[in-house]
Order: sequence, then C-alpha cells, then structure tokens
Amino acid sequence: EVIVIEKTGQMGGNTIMAGGALNAVDDGSETALANKDSVDFHYEQTFNGGDKQGDPELVRILVDNAWDGVEWLKSLGMEFQPGTFTVTGGMWQRAHKPVEPEGVGFFKTYQAYMDSHEGITMMYHTKAEELIVEDGVVVGAVCTGETGNKITVKAKNGVVLATGGFGQNVEMRMAANEETKLWPTLDETIPSTNTSAITGDGIRMAEEVGAELVQMGNIQLLPLGDPNTGSLSGNIEHAVESRIFVNIHGDRFVNEGGRRDEMTLGLFAQPETTMFIIMDSDGYPTGEELNNFGETINSLVADGRAYKADTLEELAEQIGVPAENLTAAVEEYNRHCLGGDLEGQEDEFGRTLFTDSGKENDGINDPPYYAAERVPTVHHTMGGVKINAQTQVLNKDGEAIPNLFAAGEVTGGIHGSNRLGGNALTDTVVFGRIAGQSASESSSGIGGE
Repeated sequence: EVIVIEKTGQMGGNTIMAGGALNAVDDGSETALANKDSVDFHYEQTFNGGDKQGDPELVRILVDNAWDGVEWLKSLGMEFQPGTFTVTGGMWQRAHKPVEPEGVGFFKTYQAYMDSHEGITMMYHTKAEELIVEDGVVVGAVCTGETGNKITVKAKNGVVLATGGFGQNVEMRMAANEETKLWPTLDETIPSTNTSAITGDGIRMAEEVGAELVQMGNIQLLPLGDPNTGSLSGNIEHAVESRIFVNIHGDRFVNEGGRRDEMTLGLFAQPETTMFIIMDSDGYPTGEELNNFGETINSLVADGRAYKADTLEELAEQIGVPAENLTAAVEEYNRHCLGGDLEGQEDEFGRTLFTDSGKENDGINDPPYYAAERVPTVHHTMGGVKINAQTQVLNKDGEAIPNLFAAGEVTGGIHGSNRLGGNALTDTVVFGRIAGQSASESSSGIGGE
C-alpha cells in the first residue's frame, strides 16, 4: 500500500508543465549509431556539462538506466514519437518526445496504472509540514489538510521525498545564489517556469531531520521564458538545429546549441535582457502543428505571443529590430547549414549544431517566418538533499537516515553546475524507480512487517 501526499489539487508538479523531452541512449539502435551517440558519451556530456561537480556514481546510474526507463514507460502504455531530437541545452540528439504534449503522457500513464491497481491512495490539497522521527528512524509525516486540519501519516516502510526544488521560493533561491554569485539577480523580477507549489518544502523538512544539503547554489536558468509569466509556454522552437536567437538589435549573440547557463548569461548581457527566437515554417507547414507545449503556431500568432511574416524584412518590422541585421544573421546561419564552416572559419559563437539534411533549402529560408519574444527564467535547482546510489538520504556524517529516500529535483549532486536539457525527466524516472524499490524493501517496524 502506498499513500502519496500532494499539496496541490492534481498530480504532476513541474513535470506536467515540462516540454516532455527525455534523454536516453538506445546504444544498439540505428538512431544512436547514426548520431554517433553512446551511453558513455551521454555520461561524458552530463558529467562535463555540470563542470564535473556531479557525483560520478549517480551520473553513471542516470545514463546506464535511462533507456531501461523508457522501455518501462512503454510497458505501462506510454507512447513516444519515432526518432530523437536535440532539446535546448541537451548538447546531442538523444531526447525522446512523448506523443502527448508537455509532461501529460507521463501522468496519464501513471494514473492509468493506479486506476488498475489497488492500494495506492492520493491525498490532494494536503501539505506535508514535518517528518516524524522515532528512535532515529523516519516513520511518517505531519501534514495540513485543505481546511487547515492536521493529518498524520505513518509509514511502516520508507518515506520518499519527491517534492521538487525551490524555483518559486525567491528568498531561498536568492540565499543559494549567494554561494556561487553566478546570476546577477534571482529576486522577484526574475520569473520561473515552475508551478507555484515548488517552494523547497522537502529540502527544508529533510534538513530539519539532519539531512546534508549539497550544491544549493547550482541554479539553472533558461533564456526561454514567456515575458509575462516566465513559463515555457509559447516557446516556438522544436529542436536546437532549426532556430537562432537574436537580440533587440536583430543580432545573434550566443551559441544557440550550447550550455543553458552560457546561453542565459549571454541573454543577461543583452539590452533589455530580451531576445527573439527566429525560425521558418519547416516545423509548421500548415500552422496547425503543435509546439512542445501543445499550442499551435496559429493560436500563438492570433494571441500576439508569436509573430508571422512572409519575409524577414516584414518580420523584423513586426518585432522592432533592424531588417538588415536580422537578414544578415539568418544568411550567416544558412551558409553554415549549407556548407558547414565558411572557408575554414567556424561560427563566431562556436555553434556546431545546424540543420544539415543535405537539402538545398537547409536553414531558415522557407516562408512564412516566425518569431517569439523570450526572457531569462528560473528553471531548475540542481542542489538539494544528498543521496546515495540507493536514493537513501544522507546526513552530514555521510550516513543514511533510516527509512528516508529522495528522488528528482529535491536531490542534489547529480547534475552539477549545469543540467543537460532532457536529463530532468530521465532523473525522475531512473531515481524514482530506485527510490520506490528501496522504500518497499525498507521497514520501520511501525505496524509490523
């Protein structure tokens, strides 16, 4: 029997709002071989992409078990689109895209499993406030119900923290940023992609029972936030290779296929901290196709959240940038798509990921053209409670806190200073499965074996 405490009115947390990309290498597949990808390369990019701050053992577990996680999801009925793509900051074409938009497919799959199996209880509008410790063992949680009523939940087996990070806790993220001073500011002027519920509750509760917190200053921002809400909704890109970023002067300013922190720091250095995504109609041949968040480009244009024009000059006028700069930026990108480096010259920002299908029209040259305004937004907090390979939460002496486990963004030390795009959902699946197994094998002695 399992009881899940959920402080909001629905399951899903940040995952339900995610783009859905899940990194996993099927090492023997034609796709992986064609992309020159491998599990070892995934490890290398994840470890190095986090500036070697991630725990090597946990990184290895992540990449080694990623594909098994995809197959497990498929066995539960979840469907993925064929092939792989490169998600922003993912560094390589190894992301699997669910058929359902955003993270909906994950929780439709989980809900279907719950509906067909007895013994799983969801308690919504119930906020866990503190962990219960008896004789040094975590045996449950004290919670507050929807009407302010007190609820006590006891666990005869393990307690699993899967509460997410602290992206919506401004005070907490500002304090954490003081550790690294990476970002100019993380105050209330910087929005977040996270749901309002992601306020670090699990991290606080774990710390109160002696858990060690690691790398709290490692906070990831994206350059892809909605200018009004900070959400990823309205992001028109489909894959890294097929779009560019320009500032309010119509100039490129960063490697659009690079690390997420580098792209966002580049955006912070731009006037008005604002950029536009520029792409053509290759991903939207009719205008009714969906972006990664279940929105059609036609609806985004109609709502004024995206721009559409038959020429780059018209698009430049709509978004208020100099036409000569925008057309020059697109032409430079197109030349790299068609012929690679120009006369031995690499892209000025070091970009290596371009549309490269071998067709004559590779690049941004298939009207109509599209643009969308984007700003920096807090996306993922890589710091959190320290865990071991069994997802046991560790105290400051490196010892496991009996019966307490954790998985997902509430944990720290996996992704290091910078998380690869597409690795977060992999994290939830891989370590969530381990946590469930570990908790089921644990026993507090409460209520008998």
